[in-house]
Amino acid sequence: MTSSDIIKYRLLNQQIAETKFKKPQELVAWLGAIQSQDYGMAKWAIGLRLSGLKDADIEKAFNDGVILRTHVLRPTWHFITPSDIRWMLALTAPRIIPLLAYQDRMLKLDKKIIKRSNDVLARSLLDRKQLSREELRAVLQKAKISTNDLRFIHLMIHAELDGIICSGPRTVKQFTYALLDERAPQAKSMKQEEALAELAKRYFTSRGPATVQDFAWWSGLSMTDAKTAVDMVSPDFTKEVVDRQTYFFSPTVIPDKKIVQTTHLLPNYDEYIIGYRDRGAVFDERHSTKTPRGGNAIFNNTILINGKIEGVWQRTIKNNSVVVKTNLFIPLSKTKHQAIINAEKRYGQFLSKSLEK
Repeated sequence: MTSSDIIKYRLLNQQIAETKFKKPQELVAWLGAIQSQDYGMAKWAIGLRLSGLKDADIEKAFNDGVILRTHVLRPTWHFITPSDIRWMLALTAPRIIPLLAYQDRMLKLDKKIIKRSNDVLARSLLDRKQLSREELRAVLQKAKISTNDLRFIHLMIHAELDGIICSGPRTVKQFTYALLDERAPQAKSMKQEEALAELAKRYFTSRGPATVQDFAWWSGLSMTDAKTAVDMVSPDFTKEVVDRQTYFFSPTVIPDKKIVQTTHLLPNYDEYIIGYRDRGAVFDERHSTKTPRGGNAIFNNTILINGKIEGVWQRTIKNNSVVVKTNLFIPLSKTKHQAIINAEKRYGQFLSKSLEK
């Protein structure tokens, strides 16, 4: 297996080159979780993988609760399905909560205050109520729980990690929260070993070829747990060594060369990039100085040409149109330039807006 084969497999397994899914919840379940701290661009991460779907379709799926948004895996927001949210939180929250400990101490948040806050939030959302962040802040203040500085943010994160709250539907583009029990009544529970195996299976099926180190980075698990998980599922996967790195992936036929011949506008934090600790197969670090946000491909909207990052892009959304500005790392042929224009048009279609130059 070569680095070119790695790209082919990833484009196919990540559902970028082609997809077998039609619904947002099917894609989210396949990927396990999709980072979504930038909500608008995270919807595009789904849209670029599901041909024909528009921003409004994914917004509806979110509002209907067939995909949810909460803090899981690494300490940031992810899209996740209602059936997966419980077992994944139970597996990863114990790794995330200690990362909050130092700041919790600085904010004078202890277990007693966090439990009291959780109880107040739960009572305020009972019977399928959905409240905005500011409404919940007022609820806590009324209960004489201080929400100064970062305290409120940490209290909300703890409530998510403790499985008390998750995303509710948006109201006039405002995010709301709802009780997880009421938003995901059919959520699955798993014992730790079963959950470890399931998370590894989802990861290597949807993102392979990838290494144990990649899996540990993406999941936020310790290397010990990551290795245990991989050991449990390794009989189900093919193992190949490339440049002294061991990769695991589904034992399928090597994708056809045409799979690579694709051009896409990827959003920031896209799973094609952030899903791996080692991004050398798809991003040449020499281009880091050409990326505007900290020199890291993760934080930028990137241009993917034949499986590799060859530029970055920015958008300006207007009432009826969208302006896309590109910055390419290397000179491209007329054919590739036209492919970028086609990708820009597809993004405009996703937003139901015309492309303005």
